[in-house]
Amino acid sequence: LCNCSSVGSAGVSECNRTTGQCRCLAGYAGLHCESCAHGFYPEQGSQRCQPCACSPTGSSSAQCDHSGKCQCKVGVTALKCDQCSDGYYRFNETTCEPCQCNNHSQTCNSSTGTCLNCQENTEGDHCELCKEGFYHSAHPAHTCQRCPCSTVASTGTCRIQPGETVPRCDRCRTGYTGLNCNQCDKGYYNSDSICVRCRCNGNVDPARSPSVCRPDSGECIGCLHHTAGFHCEHCEEGYTRDPESNNCTRKEATLGPETREFTTSAPNATKATLFSTAVLNSTLSPTTLQTIFPVSSSDNSTSAFADVSWTQFNIIILTVIIIVVVLLMGFVGAVYMYREYQNRKLNAPFWTIELKEDNISFSSYHDSIPNADVSGLLEDDGNEVAPNGQLTLTTPMHNYKA
Repeated sequence: LCNCSSVGSAGVSECNRTTGQCRCLAGYAGLHCESCAHGFYPEQGSQRCQPCACSPTGSSSAQCDHSGKCQCKVGVTALKCDQCSDGYYRFNETTCEPCQCNNHSQTCNSSTGTCLNCQENTEGDHCELCKEGFYHSAHPAHTCQRCPCSTVASTGTCRIQPGETVPRCDRCRTGYTGLNCNQCDKGYYNSDSICVRCRCNGNVDPARSPSVCRPDSGECIGCLHHTAGFHCEHCEEGYTRDPESNNCTRKEATLGPETREFTTSAPNATKATLFSTAVLNSTLSPTTLQTIFPVSSSDNSTSAFADVSWTQFNIIILTVIIIVVVLLMGFVGAVYMYREYQNRKLNAPFWTIELKEDNISFSSYHDSIPNADVSGLLEDDGNEVAPNGQLTLTTPMHNYKA
């Protein structure tokens, strides 16, 4: 009997009369067509042979196992070896190519090769770029480090210029400057780590004072238009603010139209002293002057100082005071010299000798020479000075006491 397989043969009784080989259908093999041919596998439950259909490009063999899985090449996967494995892409006529992700990703799109899920702060089709706010660091190589740029003072992005090793912020925000945008620009100052515009009320020229104000405190530098103060908000001494133009103009102090007489009395020494001090300091105002000295007016007379400015008046008064002081010093010096002359004249040493019948009286009028040596007055060798101050004249015949 042929005994051919009812499933794999063309007929149960159709076989070669000499060898007994049955006539097998496609996909079946064996003497009785009972097994699957090469490139086929038995389907579970039906015992029918199904083609493996392995990809000739991705598989290393056309044969598959009993489950129909083909033997795939490196980088190829799937049941029929027709897809690229993770880390590979572009299924072509030869094999799959490995993903080019610079070691920052393990997977990529199997068709385009675009890297997926870039790690270590990288991005791009091949994870070749750093994310926004990061830069390529040389140490360690090819890693992305966070930019030292504050998002408050800059855009937060940076880059390393050719030939440099330190990153530079791309663009600083208004009011900030420096490589890392950590300094205040000209016209700004640091207020609690924030750069604030200088407030100088428009009275500072940036051409003359480029920094406008001090970067640590905000105090204005080089106030113009006769202004002063921390923010150039006040007028200088001697100037007042014009209510119409809001500018600082010089104070013009002038006396009234009537003649004013300044009188002082000897008992009122305090007022005279205050007047002299105020004039020397050039701070005496008309109100203070009227307070110190009474002012008398005459209806028929005109002011002698009507056309004289207050500054010229102060200069005149100061000149008069200097002249008076010089005269007083000269007078005091003359009195002193006269008294010295009198004292020298009165204290000039001289001696008086009174000759009487029985003795000679000798005395000195110089009080400042109590121990004067009078032995030289008489050249006689017999002269002696007694302990009591008397001069004894000794002669061969008589002794005289002075």
